[in-house]
Parts: sequence; structure tokens; C-alpha cells
Amino acid sequence: MEHSTITIKVKLDEDKIPQQIEWNATGTTTQETQQAKAFMLAFWDGMEKTAMRIDLWTKEMMVDEMADFFYQTFITMADTYNRATHHQELTDEMKEFAKTFYQKFRDNQLKEGK
Repeated sequence: MEHSTITIKVKLDEDKIPQQIEWNATGTTTQETQQAKAFMLAFWDGMEKTAMRIDLWTKEMMVDEMADFFYQTFITMADTYNRATHHQELTDEMKEFAKTFYQKFRDNQLKEGK
């Protein structure tokens, strides 16, 4: 059986706020450490029937980047859900929510003059 290891390193500032996020994984096309401004990690505990999550982002993560990150995450979560369940109607609803979310963000940015 083959294994892959994913390593995530988070450098914290003096207030324990993420300053830098680095990650790498074995068995990928690149062995170089990658930089990230944010990550979301979720595990499903089948015994407890709960999701365990870690969400971190650096101080450099801009609000517009966070909106893009969430939009893209919603879309990929919908695709993953569809591959696992073949529930196309629910998948389409999730993607529609993602589009509405992103459009509302953009509208708010325009109202605020950003």
C-alpha cells in the first residue's frame, strides 16, 4: 500500500497569529514547499458524526482574496459532493449559492468604494 504525507507548517507571530503558511506533500509532481495565505482542513469523525476543522489565514490575506477563496471552495465542495453522491440538483444549488455569495460580495465592495 502506498502512503502520502502532507505537511503543513504555520509560523506564528508573538500574538500567535499566523504569519506564514507552508505546505508540501509526498507523491506529487513538485517536491518544493508551497506558500499559502490561508487553508481550510476538515476531517469527518464517523464515530461522533461530526466535522473537525482547522481554518487559518495570514495577516496578509486580503478581504477580496478571502471572498475568492470561499467562492472557489464552495464550487469545489459542490463538485466533490456531486462525485460522491451524484445528486446533481443539490450540486447545482450549491453552485448557485456560491455565485450569489460572490456577487453580493462584489456589490458590497462597490458600495464601499473598494
